[in-house]
Amino acid sequence: MNSALQQLEEERGIPKEKIIEAIEQALAAAYKKDYGKKGQIIKATFDISSGKTEFSQIKIVVEPSMLRPETPEGEEEKIESETTEEDTEEKLIRFNPEQHIMIEDARLIKKDAQAGDELIFPLEPKDDYGRIAAQTAKQVIIQRIREAEKVSVLDEYGKKQGDIVSGTVQRMERGNIFVDLGKATGILSYHEQIPGERYKQGERIRSYLYAVEETPRGIDLHLSRSHPKFIEKLFSIEAPEIASGVVEIKAIAREAGSRSKIAVTSHGAHIDPVGSCVGQRGVRVSTVMSELGGEKIDIIEWSDDQKKFIEDALSPAKVGSVELNPEEHRAEIKVSPDQLSLAIGKGGQNVRLAAKLTGWKIDIKGVDGEQVINSEEEGEKKTV
Repeated sequence: MNSALQQLEEERGIPKEKIIEAIEQALAAAYKKDYGKKGQIIKATFDISSGKTEFSQIKIVVEPSMLRPETPEGEEEKIESETTEEDTEEKLIRFNPEQHIMIEDARLIKKDAQAGDELIFPLEPKDDYGRIAAQTAKQVIIQRIREAEKVSVLDEYGKKQGDIVSGTVQRMERGNIFVDLGKATGILSYHEQIPGERYKQGERIRSYLYAVEETPRGIDLHLSRSHPKFIEKLFSIEAPEIASGVVEIKAIAREAGSRSKIAVTSHGAHIDPVGSCVGQRGVRVSTVMSELGGEKIDIIEWSDDQKKFIEDALSPAKVGSVELNPEEHRAEIKVSPDQLSLAIGKGGQNVRLAAKLTGWKIDIKGVDGEQVINSEEEGEKKTV
């Protein structure tokens, strides 16, 4: 018995005490089903070493002021349907001899008994239960173990929210991927996947746990591989400077599966923030890009000088000039003809990501002042 409980504790993370509690509740439910009376409160105490169970009846000590007044049989239903303000405030109870004991009787058994105390009365042990009672006990055990497992999962994965978790692809349904995380199953929905990625059953996968939600069916673990924070967590794994906080990722703009831009800053006088993310011979950024299926990543240095920050955000294009309109939070950029396509990017992607990264609306104009594109139009040229 001990080994079975220990196995459950290790595999499902359910404390042994919780399982014993579930067994005791199940035995009490079975006893009440076959041998109990209506309203009885029955408690079972299970001895794990001997396998024996002791049953007892609990009675709650009450005094006259706690009870509803006796009513004639014909008027009982009528009064029950009309809840008075007095009953609501005082929460009066109806006396049940199987559940309650008057205080004067209780003090004959226990001299210092007070209203609200519980008195325990031993019951005759029983070993023979009917089919319905056994089925009731089974359902109680299953329900209590599920509840304990739910608490265990919520406690463990609640701490992991906002981190990267690893698991294996369990199954795929309607575009959603269910990932086996060990003690629980995570959901990688279609919209949280990297476009173009294909997954196979049994394949190992890493993703960002962005939400832990408690539902009537259990705990839902929501995963993402397209979330901007996924990149940040991957870099914190690859770059010790980010993990320690010496280098900070200030902003991320991402179009999952295609391209991302990140802005970094250093809190150390002699630490290069961009170099820390790129790594020697680009090994760090290459590792992150490989995890993201070859997604391109531009790393720029954060600057409090908004003109410089916007200029760097449009890299690899070289910007001629930057004019800011703080009232509209709009930036007007002038570029030479040979840098125009780089500044805009394929389908307007570069200017779109730069706008997301900096938080400024960006208008790109030619050196002659003719407007070519703005970041809000998603790559559709106005005039050329």
